[in-house]
Amino acid sequence: MDIATARRRAALFALFFVPGLGISSWVTRTPAIRDLLGASTAEMGLVLFGLSAGSMAGILSSGLLVRRFGTRPVIAAGALAAVVSLFVIGGGAALSQSLVVAAGLFLFGLGVGGGEVGMNVEGAAVERIIDRPVLPTLHGFFSFGTVIGALAGMLLTAVDFPVQWHLVAVGVLTLPVALVAIRQIPAGTGRAEGRATTKGAPVWRDTRLLLIGVIVLAMALAEGAANDWLPLIMVDGHGFDAAWGSAVYVVFAAAMTIGRFGGNWFLDRFGRAAVLCASAIVGGAGLALVIFVDNKIVAAASVLLWGLGAALGFPVALSAAGDSGENATARVSLVATVGYVAFLVGPPALGFLGEHYGLRGAMIAVLALVAVAVVAAPALRTPAAEPEREPEPA
Repeated sequence: MDIATARRRAALFALFFVPGLGISSWVTRTPAIRDLLGASTAEMGLVLFGLSAGSMAGILSSGLLVRRFGTRPVIAAGALAAVVSLFVIGGGAALSQSLVVAAGLFLFGLGVGGGEVGMNVEGAAVERIIDRPVLPTLHGFFSFGTVIGALAGMLLTAVDFPVQWHLVAVGVLTLPVALVAIRQIPAGTGRAEGRATTKGAPVWRDTRLLLIGVIVLAMALAEGAANDWLPLIMVDGHGFDAAWGSAVYVVFAAAMTIGRFGGNWFLDRFGRAAVLCASAIVGGAGLALVIFVDNKIVAAASVLLWGLGAALGFPVALSAAGDSGENATARVSLVATVGYVAFLVGPPALGFLGEHYGLRGAMIAVLALVAVAVVAAPALRTPAAEPEREPEPA
């Protein structure tokens, strides 16, 4: 690997780490922010809708922007929006203004959703250059960021550190990291490919690609439900205090990190279809235990299975989408858009379900979709996806 490619990959590691740190800083303080806002479960769902709506707006526009301008400006705008949003969320919490917090979450979602396609297109390009999996490790750095942020959030929650100053501090620390990393991203990636690919059927007519999108939808919801609701599930559904609810989220984030950093070994040996199927089964088992077993120890331990199961779904499916045919930019954009439908409808829908059936009961909807992913994953075992597993002719 040459120096430029190594720096490019390292910059992507940093750019995935920054939003992971930001989202977990928010998630671990949701009980405190909920109290500052005086919001009910349903009202928190509406506040979280800002994050979902911003994510969807970013993801819907980013594919076109990448094809027009390339990945670098899209990634830069997304990273800076995600950092600035932390100041807005902190200010809204200090003022007890739900609309300001929702606006900050919209900006965060816009930045992360907008930059997501660009960073995954960059990651897929690096994979092709070095001929090794990169996307699971990149998403592993996102999860590593969530671990660091969650640990800090847990400690700061335990000492009652003001949530607004916590979020401001994270913004101050991550801004220079983002600025340095953006400089290492080359110009033009995605732009030339998007202009060159003008023939052939639209990618959304590819049945296998749509199947990948279904898997992404389910696994993104499994991951997003934890990012949005896990501390509150532990506090309201299992009787943990706020600090221990944050600690359980640390377990989930650590499991995601372990799964993503260790996933390449399993992918090399068993292939995407088998790994995605096993991931969905493990994640579903963890979810089921959290939902149906009324025991604090079991709930906290089951989050480890939930995190390990959800870890590889999104990055592996995106990698499969990029390899499923011509015009990787459009394919990654489509599948990522389908995945972000989970982030759009998930928080408010689960919030309203939680208002009527409790947050644990609301997670049954997530469990049902994960079961769909178990059924769909083996269908990815096609000659185009895994030619090395094609039997030898007689």
